Amino acid sequence: QVQLVESGGGYVQAGGSLRLSCAAPRSITSNRDIGWYRRLIGRQRELVAYFTTDGNANYEKFVKGRFTISRDNAENMVYLQMTDLKPEDTGVYYCRAWGAHVVDYWGQGTQVTVSS
Repeated sequence: QVQLVESGGGYVQAGGSLRLSCAAPRSITSNRDIGWYRRLIGRQRELVAYFTTDGNANYEKFVKGRFTISRDNAENMVYLQMTDLKPEDTGVYYCRAWGAHVVDYWGQGTQVTVSS
């Protein structure tokens, strides 16, 4: 079954860094935007950063230069490099691939915990 698989979450102190990885088969990403969402404690899932189908990277304003999305097309991987992490970044981070008139894919999520 085709799916998205995240990894790289964990526990880090405030100011630290983590890199999240999403294994995303080409069969999914060729006609979809792909990126990262997160669900913070007590809040709805929100977009963090994503690539459009033509390769443009987009970020939500709250990222403020701390996070960088990247991809390795040869390895079918999408990454989220997170720096200067804050306790308020604690939550579950998801990889998602979506587009018009196609099936929506979500990964299972990876937990990020930032201690103060």
